[in-house]
Amino acid sequence: MLLNINRDAHDRSTCVLTYEESEYWLQATWSGYIDPTEAMRGAEAYLQHAGQRPCAFLLNDNSQLRGPWFESTDWLVDVWVPQAKQLGLRYVAHIVQADQHYDVLTLRLPAPTRVPFELQIFQDVADARQWLRQVRNAYLKVAPQVE
Repeated sequence: MLLNINRDAHDRSTCVLTYEESEYWLQATWSGYIDPTEAMRGAEAYLQHAGQRPCAFLLNDNSQLRGPWFESTDWLVDVWVPQAKQLGLRYVAHIVQADQHYDVLTLRLPAPTRVPFELQIFQDVADARQWLRQVRNAYLKVAPQVE
């Protein structure tokens, strides 16, 4: 189910947020060259929609990005992460962009103690989806009322 699209009219870069009903997770798919303002708008759109549809699982797909996309890991860790955690986020599968020397999470990964949910880094979408299914299935056995 499509929740949000942020599209830059100049270069057609996008952030698409969907709720994958059959998988019970939110998915953010980024493509093109995302400037810092676009990155923040996409991250804030996640928070807005997660507030309306709390979800413990996020598939963050950066595999289609080009160039540097987010300059402030401090903003992510200090602002976005606590809000996402409060909204129920527990597991994130992050797929790095093909040009990995620009991927902010692999370059400047925050200390694990500053990230209050499980974050796994993947090169491949299929591997990320498989891991997220595994943790989702285990999580739903413990907390079946949560989707």
